[in-house]
Amino acid sequence: MHTIQRRALLGTGLGLLAAPATLRAQAAAWPSRAIRMVVPFGAGTSTDIMTRLVSQRMSATLGQPIVVENRAGAGGVVGSDGVAKSAPDGYTLCMGSIASHSVNMSLMPNMPYDVLRDFVPISLVTNAPNLLVISPKIPAKTLPEFIAWAKGQRNGVSYASAGNGTSSHLAGELLKMKTGAPFEHVPYRSGSQAVTDVVAGNVPMIVYQVTAVLPFVKDGTLRALAATSAQRLELTPDIPTAIEQGIADFDVSAWHGLFAPAKLPDAIRDRIYGALKEAVNAPDLRAQLLDQGLLPVAMPPAEFRPWLEADIAKWREVVRVSGAKAD
Repeated sequence: MHTIQRRALLGTGLGLLAAPATLRAQAAAWPSRAIRMVVPFGAGTSTDIMTRLVSQRMSATLGQPIVVENRAGAGGVVGSDGVAKSAPDGYTLCMGSIASHSVNMSLMPNMPYDVLRDFVPISLVTNAPNLLVISPKIPAKTLPEFIAWAKGQRNGVSYASAGNGTSSHLAGELLKMKTGAPFEHVPYRSGSQAVTDVVAGNVPMIVYQVTAVLPFVKDGTLRALAATSAQRLELTPDIPTAIEQGIADFDVSAWHGLFAPAKLPDAIRDRIYGALKEAVNAPDLRAQLLDQGLLPVAMPPAEFRPWLEADIAKWREVVRVSGAKAD
């Protein structure tokens, strides 16, 4: 072998050996400056409020400021895409949601990113549980009674949502798939408008955030039939889940999760997860999140990725069967 070839091979080998050492050094030095946390939705949204609460606590643990940046547009796509195309150095993160990092994968054509290819899923952060509520004008006291009543309506039964492609829309479609009830979707411009029309008795049903509908349940202008989570909710322990009432695997929560650009070093990912876990397990922060109707979660990266894959697959099937489209 020529001397030049030997030197070239030796240089390549040294480069391969140096790469892990460089990554370890980068991880050990991280973070050495401010971290940017992108919220792909507007200021004042539930995602924004939650992110600011969590980021403040994570910042104290990491010893560097976390700057929250709102980059709204296209149902979370604009801000998320910016993060996907950022350097995987731990200084740009994204607080994604069921919309931006699950449903949109099958709901929107020509997505500029693939969640499972272009992001590192760090952790599920919160679940925003829903209640299935109906107008008290409907003669049903349980979910099975409501399904039986709906199947007896010749002209179908409408349900309200916060708009085409929202989690409240797809929750209704999932219930239709699982029960065969003749539900018809009625989209509104906002969740508050949809809830108001159900309270007025103009639309029989909606699946929506527990904090938004609970005041109406308490004053009797809405009747809660089921929690749409895997377990009963802390805020409504007397309301059974849909699963308890025979609707298998009906687990519908508007979740939030923390993501980084693909190829983020595992050591930095694990440090971010550690700071997040410490944050959401702090009693005062947990109380603040619960007040916002959010259930704190700290799901390790090794668990979050397969969980995310299953969630994307679930909503892909709902979108396929229902033909749902985004506005």
